[in-house]
Amino acid sequence: MKIGFIGLGNMGKPMSLNLLESGYDVIGYDINESALQTLEKNGGKAALTVDDVVDYAELIFTSLPSSETCENVYLGENGLIRKVPTGLVLVDTSTVSPELERRIGEEAEKRDVSFLAAPVSGGVVGAENRTLTFMVGGPKALLEEVHSHLAILGSNIFHISEQYDSGTNAKLINNLLIGFYTAGVAEALKLAEKSGLNLDFLFNVLNVSYGQSRIYERNYKSFMVDDNYEPGFALKLLNKDLRFAMDLAKEHGLELPISQALVDLYEDAEKSGLGEKDMSVLFKRVGNQTITFKAEGVSEA
Repeated sequence: MKIGFIGLGNMGKPMSLNLLESGYDVIGYDINESALQTLEKNGGKAALTVDDVVDYAELIFTSLPSSETCENVYLGENGLIRKVPTGLVLVDTSTVSPELERRIGEEAEKRDVSFLAAPVSGGVVGAENRTLTFMVGGPKALLEEVHSHLAILGSNIFHISEQYDSGTNAKLINNLLIGFYTAGVAEALKLAEKSGLNLDFLFNVLNVSYGQSRIYERNYKSFMVDDNYEPGFALKLLNKDLRFAMDLAKEHGLELPISQALVDLYEDAEKSGLGEKDMSVLFKRVGNQTITFKAEGVSEA
């Protein structure tokens, strides 16, 4: 099967390479020339334009870094929704605003285009190891049609509902929890460090206690223990998703004061220059914040 992949970044690259390894004919597009070269070296085809992908592929995945980019790729004057023929399926694995996924889905229906919003969880490691979780919004019948192809990339595929934004909503709630866990690990281990505890030994203790969590294991073992914060999931991307989650809360008239304090914490870390580092780098920021937290909200120090 001929598959197109638009967006060959941290997530798109390993997904596209896994498709190639599984025998798919893959054509990819990215503005990064080195990403295209990597695809070609592994047997894929490099597209010069999005049109080249549309003309070649039977199924197109997108993995895009922002709502602005996603909107342009799908809804722009030369976007996918205007160009793809009936029968070609579009699957967006990006994490963007729920409102945008709704608009893309609505425009797709108007033009008789098949579209699924299917954000993923599992990070770069999950993309490389084919263990991603897909949270899919859109027609269930369409998901059943492409399920076997998604199963090449991930081990957990969930149809959230027929609403195009439902998978994105689930992903944002997932990442809101990740934000809490990451902040909790950072603050707890900073306290442990200041208290003179051996962090390696403490991990062994807490790993068999209720303090254990997958984020604790991920952040500590893969990043903090080596003081190496090259991104698996960049702090700025988590911060973006937290802002989307807060927008979703506002849309439903919910006030989430603890979540808002969390967003302010990540905003401070990003402004301090840590945005490009892995989210676990928040540990380095604890104790150096320029904001303080109070019981009834957040105020500038």
